[in-house]
This record gives sequence, structure tokens and C-alpha cells, in this order.
Amino acid sequence: MQIPLTGGCQCGKLRYELSETPRLVYCCHCTSCQKITASAFSITAVVIEEAFHLTAGEPHAVQRTADSGRVYAYWVCPDCGSCVTGGPRVAGAFRGVRAGSLDDTSWLRPTAHIWTRSKQPWVVLPDGDRQFETQPDDIAGFLGGASPSSG
Repeated sequence: MQIPLTGGCQCGKLRYELSETPRLVYCCHCTSCQKITASAFSITAVVIEEAFHLTAGEPHAVQRTADSGRVYAYWVCPDCGSCVTGGPRVAGAFRGVRAGSLDDTSWLRPTAHIWTRSKQPWVVLPDGDRQFETQPDDIAGFLGGASPSSG
């Protein structure tokens, strides 16, 4: 993995850089993420807010209500609709980047899973990964307390 990490939307009009190794890579299995991604889960790479730098384009902000009841904002490309990041979380300290929007995804290895109570029954979670049936109680600790993921 080479820092800065780069990524963007499908059409290439939104581009970004990450100036640090993600502190955590996790999967969310909530029904909202299943619908947004049209898949079984979403994969998120967590960085501190200051490590995320938009380098091209202007995203469109969309709000949704998560299974937890929290209102969550995320950024999509106004042209192709690809989601690249959510808004800053936990008092603006952390940003979740849609890991599939990274240019190089070969190093990705999620080590935590949230909202597992709504995961698809055919998804088998790896032994040793942290698992939470819903949202972790200590979301700040969850997002920022993990060591960098380089697996």
C-alpha cells in the first residue's frame, strides 16, 4: 500500500486522496447499506477527518436514516451516483470512505463487522474478526481505537 491512497467515483469526476493508512476497515451488514450498495454489505475504511482530501469534483450530499435511527450524510457523484464517503462522524473526528472506491483495493481486509443481526445468512464471518449485532456502544472507540489495517 502506497500513501497517499487515491480513489474516486466510477466516472472519475470525483477524486480524493487519503494521507494516512486507514485506522480500521469494517463491513456494515445493515439493511440500509445492503440497499445503498445493492449488495450484502458495505466496506468502509476509516481515517481521521484531516486525512481525507477531495482533489477533483464537487460531491452531492445525500441524507438517510440508518437502522440505528441516526441521520447519516454521504457524498455521491452528481453524474454517476457512486458513493465515495460519508460525512464526518463522531464530532467530525473520523471519516468513513467507501473502500470499493479506492484505486487499489488489493490490500483491503475488513477486521470488524457491524449490524451482523441483519447480515445475509450465506455470509460467513472470519474467525477472530470483531462482530457486533448492532451499532457498537462506543462508536468513537470503535472507529478510532483500532490499529491501522494493512492486511
